[in-house]
Amino acid sequence: MTAGANAAAPVEETDLTAGLSAAEASKRLETFGPNALEEHHVSPLKKLAGYFWGPIPWMIEAAAVLSALDAHWADLAIILVLLLFNAGVGFWQERKADDALSALKNQLALKARALRDGKWAEIDAADLVPGDVIRIRLGDVIPADVRLREGEYLSIDQAALTGESLPVAKKPGEDAYSGSIAKQGEMVAQVTATGANTFFGRTAKLVEGAGAVSHFQKAVMRIGDFLILVALVLSAVLILVELFRGERPATLLQFVLILVVASIPVAMPAVLSVTMALGALALSKKKAIVSRLQSIEEMAGIDILCSDKTGTLTQNKLTLGEPELFAAPDAPALILAGALASKAEDKDAIDLAVIGGLKEGALAGFTQTSFTPFDPVGKRTVADVTGPQGSFRVSKGAPQVILDLCAPDDATATRAKGIVDSLATNGFRTLGVARSEDGGQSWVFLGILPLFDPPREDSAQTIAEARAHGIEVKMVTGDDTAIGREISGKLGLGTNIRPATDLFGSDGDQVPADAAQQVEAADGFARVFPEHKYRIVKALQDRGHLVGMTGDGVNDSPAIKQADVGIAVSGATDAARAAADLILTTPGLSTIISAVEEARRIFERMTSYTIYRIAMTIDIMLFVVLAMLIFGVYPLTAVMIILLALLDDIPIMTIAYDNTWLSKKPVRWNMPWVLGVSSLLGFLSVVQTFGLMYLGKIPFAMDTPHLQTMIFLQLVVGGHLMLFVTRNRKSFWHKPYPAWPLVSAILATQVLAVLMTGFGWLMPALPWHIIAWIWVYNLAWMVVLDFAKLGADSLMAYRPRFKQVLLDKTNRPLFSHGSHRHS
Repeated sequence: MTAGANAAAPVEETDLTAGLSAAEASKRLETFGPNALEEHHVSPLKKLAGYFWGPIPWMIEAAAVLSALDAHWADLAIILVLLLFNAGVGFWQERKADDALSALKNQLALKARALRDGKWAEIDAADLVPGDVIRIRLGDVIPADVRLREGEYLSIDQAALTGESLPVAKKPGEDAYSGSIAKQGEMVAQVTATGANTFFGRTAKLVEGAGAVSHFQKAVMRIGDFLILVALVLSAVLILVELFRGERPATLLQFVLILVVASIPVAMPAVLSVTMALGALALSKKKAIVSRLQSIEEMAGIDILCSDKTGTLTQNKLTLGEPELFAAPDAPALILAGALASKAEDKDAIDLAVIGGLKEGALAGFTQTSFTPFDPVGKRTVADVTGPQGSFRVSKGAPQVILDLCAPDDATATRAKGIVDSLATNGFRTLGVARSEDGGQSWVFLGILPLFDPPREDSAQTIAEARAHGIEVKMVTGDDTAIGREISGKLGLGTNIRPATDLFGSDGDQVPADAAQQVEAADGFARVFPEHKYRIVKALQDRGHLVGMTGDGVNDSPAIKQADVGIAVSGATDAARAAADLILTTPGLSTIISAVEEARRIFERMTSYTIYRIAMTIDIMLFVVLAMLIFGVYPLTAVMIILLALLDDIPIMTIAYDNTWLSKKPVRWNMPWVLGVSSLLGFLSVVQTFGLMYLGKIPFAMDTPHLQTMIFLQLVVGGHLMLFVTRNRKSFWHKPYPAWPLVSAILATQVLAVLMTGFGWLMPALPWHIIAWIWVYNLAWMVVLDFAKLGADSLMAYRPRFKQVLLDKTNRPLFSHGSHRHS
């Protein structure tokens, strides 16, 4: 039975100590269906049919109709093969991309903490059923409609559902809706509705799409539109001239349609999507999940990475140091009070470290009757406890907050501050612990618990690798400046750690005029609140940087969303993961460096493909049109043009698997360079093809049919050899060498082309020595094109330096102040 088959019905209250049994949950899952909105899948047949509808298929189909009307049956057969091939390739590539994205979506599935058979466990949110008992904590995306049952309070952001701009406070007995986000507090709730029966499911429609088009895709699509326009203009000129010469309209139109189809980048969308999807799949194997494919472009270009300290640069394995006693009688009593103000099932690192410092059985006889978890505003936890000697309240948190709670005398406050500063200088975090016997009216400061989170063993090396890749790492921490400076110094990041409040004020709104310059110059930031993170990202972006920002909490979401690449670290909340472009499933920075490397490789593949595609379009379209206008002959038959399109598309699909040069610096889209290099290669290729045509007509004295075969082989061989030129920034014989899928595809198409021209399949046969000579000719031109590429690259790299030198010389005074003399 599917979700939504049953209307949401009132569910009887479930026992909060046992939850549902596994058997009952399975039965309800079958009745109510999974906790997910129904997805409308398009049938494979309908998808395949879509590839026969659109501007490109229409042109191919029109050419087929014209061939049938003219009784050109060979042309018709080859055109139909082209039509089926384009549809088949597009369908296969989309299927492959969909499979890759489905694998990623499965890894991104929301989780929920549910009580089943008396035990708390993390399960897929899709497996929740009405009646399930779940725990909702700070940062959770509420996975279903629920009735709040137990806990102090919960502050929920439900703006996405109701439009309310401020979080709403909820108490036991009230409802909370699927899709809203827990901002503060913690409560136990019971699921009342799932899937399509939720408030979200009834009022909103999930729209699944590719998201915003990236700068790179926009640029490539603009290039595609430009090439189509050029092809259409040249075709119009050709049609007018040939009609004036008396050419039959049907034959001419058929040829022009086929020429346009062969020239324009038909495979560009398929190559883009499959390269991005396969790249994202490769990143997922490295424990980095891409939630927005287009972010790969920005990932390849980030030059500053703002990294969380805890759990990313450090091990997030807090160990308890030697307690500092104030009112507590001894260290075990101080640790016990801190542990009673903790909750083990929340899996909080600080709580677990404090509880881990207890002796076995120390908590026996004590019961928590209420618990208020830590939140970024209050900066402390509070618990009501019943023990052998009665009821009392305990609290632990930031030392300054706990001290203010206790209102200590000056001597106590001074001593506590000195201890905190001394411990911070040595890299220790500190917790203040207090106890109240009168329900929180008055508090006694029990002491300070030092906690140490050592740097990860791989952090220093990873930071060095990031710098080698042109990425500057800046540490971001909510800890004190002294702790940040100590850890940052150990990792080699530098010790210029700035308190965020000095840069932006306590509320993040007092931004001085030179804040951006100060942020850019800092090695890291301490005492950082969530609003500060957002300001840090904005300031760096204002300075022209592409910024990556890591985070794990719901309050990090604005900064993660604002960053060019938002990164949710391992263990991040659902809200942070929802805002992120990249989601890490293992701790540490090393995964980010691997992701940047893979993104740069993907970017390089797309750049080399774009250069090749522009150059080939110029070569084929311009040569054919000029040859017909100048010599008045068809340099290729319609069948040859179709075969050329087929043989070109086969290898290009394997470029997603190619080995690529890895840039040691951030890469960004450089349109002048791409257009300059590709145009030069394209025009030189036109000269190359005309040179062969001249040799075929004069020294070899070939008739037109054999000359057409010669030019066909030239375009196949020359085009694929040019792909070897464009795929490498250096000379084509340097590393990285092409991957076997690419080499194999090119070899297969070259062998087929040689056999077709040698044995005369669908065209007049060429002598084998002429075929060998064509290969020698193209190999020689391959070297010429390679040197032209390197020369153009050097020239365009030199021009900015030349302009700067010229400006420096122009602006230099005629005489320096030291040597100027008065006559």
